[in-house]
Amino acid sequence: MEVILIVIPAFIIFGLGYIGQKTIGFDHRSLASASLYLMYPFLAFQTFYENDVTLEYLYIVVFCVALMVILIGGSMLLAKLRNQPRSMSSAYILAGVFMNSGNYGVPIILFAFGEAGVDYAIIMMVVQSLLMNTVGLYYAARGSKTTTLSMKDSLVKIAKMPINHAVVIGLLVQFLDVRMPDFIMQAVDLIAAATIPTIMIALGMQLATLKKGHVKNSDLAGIFTLRFVVSPLVALVLTLVLGLDPMLSSILIVLAAMPTAANTTMYALQFNTEPELVSYSTLVTTVVSIGTVPLMLWLVGAVA
Repeated sequence: MEVILIVIPAFIIFGLGYIGQKTIGFDHRSLASASLYLMYPFLAFQTFYENDVTLEYLYIVVFCVALMVILIGGSMLLAKLRNQPRSMSSAYILAGVFMNSGNYGVPIILFAFGEAGVDYAIIMMVVQSLLMNTVGLYYAARGSKTTTLSMKDSLVKIAKMPINHAVVIGLLVQFLDVRMPDFIMQAVDLIAAATIPTIMIALGMQLATLKKGHVKNSDLAGIFTLRFVVSPLVALVLTLVLGLDPMLSSILIVLAAMPTAANTTMYALQFNTEPELVSYSTLVTTVVSIGTVPLMLWLVGAVA
């Protein structure tokens, strides 16, 4: 019962955004963009400025890259076994590989593990953002029927992301032992504190706009298996191989079992890479996670 109570606050906030979008109607894209470009950078800066860089940071990077590579291989194998075209292969990768470790994962880790766990979750969020905005964009373009995007274009795009600039600045300030003025940090702390609930409301709004279309249940089943079965099992093996701290291992396994990342829907729409499948996978995996996330928290022994 305790682990179920952990996810209820998150879904109350998601529900607020969902109901607001359905009943009133908002420009949810603007809110999502504002949280991504204006607010998330402050949260990232705060995390890297206030927390000493340790070897665990490197372990998180290795974990994320290894998990992504293995899941991409699994997605491509699934597409090949089902004799799917390239567009479907890319859609499997977008929906099955990249998890919502940011506007879903971070608050869940906060509720389950407290502030200490959030620091790890934000680091993984930043790494996942880097991977999604390079590798994810590449596969979205690779499966497109209307346009193309090179890896160079992806790298240029990620270089312009404010959150990455904030990470670099936060690390530099920490390494150079520069103390930020209190009045600046007060502003940073206020914006950082508002970031998580804002992006949760934005996710609820986005979910309210998604529809099934002509998506096949068999394709959803494959993505469901990748997200909720293969990903956490691979994560478990990786944490054992890396010999990680029990708390960090638990956090990474839970985050690996998060639903499909919301940003993949934007990529699929932008490049016309089976957008109905990717977007509906986001909705279905998020709804199903009402049960799977508490199960994962229970399995790793999380406590509020």
